[in-house]
Amino acid sequence: MNDDASGTITAVLGPTNTGKTHLAIERMCAHSSGMIGFPLRLLAREVYDRVVAIKGANRVALITGEEKITPPDARWLLCTAESMPDKDVAFVGIDEAQLGADPERGHVFTDRLLRARGREETMILGSEALRPMVKALVPDAEIVGRPRFSTLSYAGARKISRLPKRSAIVAFSAEEVYAVAEMLRRLRGGAAVVMGALSPRTRNAQVAMFQAGEVDYLVATDAIGMGLNMDVAHVAFASLNKFDGKRQRRL
Repeated sequence: MNDDASGTITAVLGPTNTGKTHLAIERMCAHSSGMIGFPLRLLAREVYDRVVAIKGANRVALITGEEKITPPDARWLLCTAESMPDKDVAFVGIDEAQLGADPERGHVFTDRLLRARGREETMILGSEALRPMVKALVPDAEIVGRPRFSTLSYAGARKISRLPKRSAIVAFSAEEVYAVAEMLRRLRGGAAVVMGALSPRTRNAQVAMFQAGEVDYLVATDAIGMGLNMDVAHVAFASLNKFDGKRQRRL
């Protein structure tokens, strides 16, 4: 990261499924070196695997709080936002930068928004809610909006036994995740489980199992909404209330 870099700064804003992360990967790989900071370890791992397929394992690093794969000749780094090293690279990307408003992790994302810069190009990714923050804190940034590729529609309430295949069920506690997954195993034969409390190996294996079609249901915490790319056709919520760190509230 180089807070004195004079390269271009672009903020790419839009909802999920707009190709923001894919664009950042393409831009990073077009440079001689680069780094992207993500909000999730699982997302950093997913993109690491994609970049390894393009650049080779000896040129790509993964740096999170749980995993560190740092080849000596690594030129492209995929990190969680908290783990981004102070390194001079041509491209820097900051994913889900609207988390600068988060009461717990906001200081990290705000610091990256203000200081993380690539020598040649910096890309800030986030939702439209980030627009006023970018205008205030990064006035030199060009802001680009992107539309959603797909159409979302409300399917109404359904019993868990009637959920269609390729469904992701979002729960808001570990207990609820396991309870829903167990119910799906009894009723529908199987489900993958994804949440932060799992080890990296287990988490990656669960995602791979769902993506490969070995199971048709995924039960996860709401962290999967932070840009994780999954082959999901239907999203259901296990409840309409969530503890937000301070109190229970309606979604």
